[in-house]
Amino acid sequence: MPEHVYNVLFLCTGNSARSILAESILMKDGADRFRAFSAGSAPKGAVHPLALHTLKSLDYPTDGLRSKSWLEFAAPDAPVMDFVFTVCDNAAGEDCPVWPGQPMTAHWGIEDPAETRGTELEKQAAFVTAFRYLKNRIGTFVSLPLRSIDRLALGTKLREIGRSERATSARNDVA
Repeated sequence: MPEHVYNVLFLCTGNSARSILAESILMKDGADRFRAFSAGSAPKGAVHPLALHTLKSLDYPTDGLRSKSWLEFAAPDAPVMDFVFTVCDNAAGEDCPVWPGQPMTAHWGIEDPAETRGTELEKQAAFVTAFRYLKNRIGTFVSLPLRSIDRLALGTKLREIGRSERATSARNDVA
């Protein structure tokens, strides 16, 4: 019997950087078990060019990525989400739509690389750092025994992932 494929939505205010990075990471790293989506409460309307550059440079998919409103996923014909993760502090405090199916939710806040000031190299480094933090958290998430863990314990694990140390060795996580 084929394993259940879980729908996961990553939310951020602008849906141009962190949530886009997370969507792409899960598309690749969890492709056989997860369908990844991203959205924002106030989407910028375009994916940040450094998010696309980072993903392409690390061989992660960029096709079909776009900045969009979370209202697309609150519509009656939208995919039913199993998990909804906020990845920026702004989205964590906002009133979210009611998600059909009562998905598991957690906050996995990451600093916004799009807000980085400095040289182009410093800005690129901020995107790689955000990518690494998200990849670590998503890696922990996809390794959870989702079919055999009870809902209460799963909720605890998801919140722990959001509070976990954001990164380990840069050399080991992004190759």
